[in-house]
Amino acid sequence: MTPPWTAGVEQEFLLVDPESRRPVPLAESVAQHAGTSLDVQRELTPFQIEVATPVCATAEELAEQVMLGRAHLAKAAHAAGCRLLASAVPPIGTLGPPPDTDDVRYRLMRYSHRKVIGGQGVCGMHVHVGVPDRDVAVRVSNALRPWLPTLLALSANSPIEQAEDTGYASWRSVVWSRWPISGPPPHLESGDEYDRLVSALESTEVLLDAGMVYWDVRPSAQHPTVEVRVSDIPMTAREAVVIAEIIRAFARTAADTGDAERVNDVLLRAAYWRAARDGVDGLAVDPRTGNLVPARHRLAELVAWCGNALRDAGALSTVEDHLGWLDSHGSGAARQRRAFGSSPDARRLVDLVLAETVDEAF
Repeated sequence: MTPPWTAGVEQEFLLVDPESRRPVPLAESVAQHAGTSLDVQRELTPFQIEVATPVCATAEELAEQVMLGRAHLAKAAHAAGCRLLASAVPPIGTLGPPPDTDDVRYRLMRYSHRKVIGGQGVCGMHVHVGVPDRDVAVRVSNALRPWLPTLLALSANSPIEQAEDTGYASWRSVVWSRWPISGPPPHLESGDEYDRLVSALESTEVLLDAGMVYWDVRPSAQHPTVEVRVSDIPMTAREAVVIAEIIRAFARTAADTGDAERVNDVLLRAAYWRAARDGVDGLAVDPRTGNLVPARHRLAELVAWCGNALRDAGALSTVEDHLGWLDSHGSGAARQRRAFGSSPDARRLVDLVLAETVDEAF
């Protein structure tokens, strides 16, 4: 049984050629070099690799494990002849067509969802927080709905695709939204209602199984956790830890509050779109009012709301320091754009992200 308010982080990365900086299908080789000392998993395409932390009780342990996972995978990638890249979409090149595979589930997905599955080799970060039961997981999910666009904006790290500026801070979230069960979940009353809804979706064949529930927050299908899946893979370990600690603190705070404030689904979708386009460096839609406000104001409000839980976890100073750091350096999307430059050099951009992926300065 996972204790309440522990955290675990799953980080997805691209594998790129050190010369061309384009994605290379070497996940199997990287996984073999990584061995079994850490939880390393293949992803949807052979151009991607994932590493998951163990269950972490403290902020110090989580920070250590997030950095250890990156360093371990980076060494394995180097041994396999490629490099580990913390960008949510490939800045140069493409992931190619869906690869042939003998995996039965993948073949069923390709049959049922057809061209949607193409180009879905994008990289996110999933944060699991231990909760007492599935009803608490749903309560946290309901409370988090208005704040999912803020977390998306904070994590945005995918503005450049195929050496072109997409005009979005998080192009990954736009690509991922093609799945029929994605984005913000509905407001639900209980874990049982969630299970009934998923069962109905499976009967329609929109889902092959519960693992294809791609909502940005959901009760985990395998673990006694609430799983938050809204984030791009952050460029740095520091950013990954800050986002994870905000999510953990939010879950703990939401579990102790009353009924979650409901927001209009149309306004919430509008807030998602604005967050994907502008990130944390622009304006945001407040889904409670429909008004445009600075995205940093929404972020500051989120941190203040769960500040006591952040302080109790020993993570408040780290989060507050990072908010100040953002003022000087900008988000991952902003830093990618600066490296891309007015005379676009996507190789320089990839080199920046490669260096930041395994930078252990914290």
